[in-house]
Amino acid sequence: MRDDMKKILLLIVFSISGVLAWADNVRFTAEGPEVVVKGQQFQVAYTVNSQKVKEFRAPEFSDFEELYGPSRSTSMNMNSINGKMTTTHTTTWTYMLQASKEGTFTIPAATVKAGDEQYASNVLTIKVLPPDQDSSSQGSGQGGRQSASRASSGGKITDSDLFMNVTASKTTLYEQEALLLTYKVYTLVNLVALDNPMPDFQGFHSQEVELPQRKTFSMEHYKGRNYNTLTWRQYVLFPQKSGELEIPSMSFDSTIEQMVENQNPFDDPFGLDAFFNGSRTVQVKKTLVTPAMKIHVKDLPSGKPASFSGAVGDFSISSSINTQRLKANEALTLKLVISGVGNMKLINAPDVQFPADFDAYDPKTDNQLQLTNAGQSGNKTVEYLAIPRHPGDFTIPSVEFSYFDTKTNQYRTVATEAYNIHVEKGEGGGNADAAIANFTNKEDLKLLGSDVRYIKVGEVNLQPKGVFLYGTLGYWLWYVIPSVLLAIVLALYRKQALENANITKVKTKKANKVATRRMKNAGKLMRSGNNAAFYDEVLKALWGYMGDKLSIPVSKLSKDNIAEKLVARNVNDALIREFIGTLNECEFARYAPSSQSEAMDKVYTSAVDVIGNLENSIKR
Repeated sequence: MRDDMKKILLLIVFSISGVLAWADNVRFTAEGPEVVVKGQQFQVAYTVNSQKVKEFRAPEFSDFEELYGPSRSTSMNMNSINGKMTTTHTTTWTYMLQASKEGTFTIPAATVKAGDEQYASNVLTIKVLPPDQDSSSQGSGQGGRQSASRASSGGKITDSDLFMNVTASKTTLYEQEALLLTYKVYTLVNLVALDNPMPDFQGFHSQEVELPQRKTFSMEHYKGRNYNTLTWRQYVLFPQKSGELEIPSMSFDSTIEQMVENQNPFDDPFGLDAFFNGSRTVQVKKTLVTPAMKIHVKDLPSGKPASFSGAVGDFSISSSINTQRLKANEALTLKLVISGVGNMKLINAPDVQFPADFDAYDPKTDNQLQLTNAGQSGNKTVEYLAIPRHPGDFTIPSVEFSYFDTKTNQYRTVATEAYNIHVEKGEGGGNADAAIANFTNKEDLKLLGSDVRYIKVGEVNLQPKGVFLYGTLGYWLWYVIPSVLLAIVLALYRKQALENANITKVKTKKANKVATRRMKNAGKLMRSGNNAAFYDEVLKALWGYMGDKLSIPVSKLSKDNIAEKLVARNVNDALIREFIGTLNECEFARYAPSSQSEAMDKVYTSAVDVIGNLENSIKR
């Protein structure tokens, strides 16, 4: 019996061994922090996913003080994928280092031999920041975290503990030249929420840079202190006019979590921390205000080329044509491709001088662009359709394209090649009798097959000789009625012009229409599963509706101001709380780790309901 059991166990082991497949994709990686503070201790780990490991060689840590290591550890993971068992062995060597000097340093690659092959890890780059100036006497390099601990344990949060900074890549530039605007938050406290007010960049064409949805903090030394920093929002701006333009001040509402001591721990009997430690967590609100910024925009220099149409940046142009030999009434397509970086979206299509015998149609434009710090980068493709009507030899001249080069501050002109076109006689004698196809919103054209029309038949109304319209009632009515109608139209036009001159009143009247249009767009985004764009559109609808309806400028748009204005308009408190709750719910869902369709439906329904209720409740 015992022998039979041994045979069964051996059979099971051999069966499993036959299914297991050892991973042969060897990876050897190094991991360490990107930023540390002088005097701080940190770990560097080297990991290889192979069982047959030997001859590990660590690099020289010449720029750091080696405190401990290597500490070796091994592990094994087994996975089943489609019924196939795989096993992975990993070996890790860990070192404890200490940053002893400031600067940016590189740790070379380590090497290891796995099987018969030798592998090298990636190179690590670590930036060492100076310690906080207010904690230099402590010698530990941890002053930033100690300051954060004090601010997070019930102390007053100052403007140096948490603030928002705005920077521009340049403050003096030419018209249509791109600049990058960055809003960055600096914190020493436990920041858990931050709102997204809508900026109003008057005088600029703006485009927001798409940042990762999962935002992570990094450490930065700023004005003598080490902060946790986060790039909150970025915009690429193109000034549309010269002069002194202003980036307006903006207000951000933040939420901070703090630990405060309980005077009586039994006030919170269901909180374990309050019961055992005599402390509890509270949320504190703080408004972060960025200062306004002046941008000096210079006029483009004189001497603009005739082919200059406002392009600013660095560009090139190329062309192609589908054929140079065709028959009359056949179509040819000329394609221009403008490549480079700058204000690509704002560039007008170049003017192509087709021969006079050609029928030319409006061009079609296709933009393949991505946003960079220097503007829009990529290709703008413009297609021109033209149809020759008669046979002969023609020339399509070269196309010139001029732009202002921001690197040399000079105008440059580039040109395409010229094309010689040979047109042969087409069917039907090469005349324009044939129908031509539709292109870029032009209607189909067709000529009549005959120039002789059918004779008109039926009753004919004849007037006796000597009877005239002049002096009759109908004659005078032709003067009086148009004059009266013209006076009415002028009066209505004047009334409408006076109403349109009151911008605040116009915005107030159109607030609901604008919000409804944005919510319809949000519904489309929700159905397409675009979570981030959906929540942004709902927030724009809610904030924009209140800003227009209550005549609150964007720089002063906040939840407190909205609540105060609604109270002044005799809106009941329940509806006000409903609106603020909808805002908070949308902001929370927008930055939650995952947003399900149920949450999007709930936010959408709440936003539509609260806007409708407010529209009926606010007194005009």
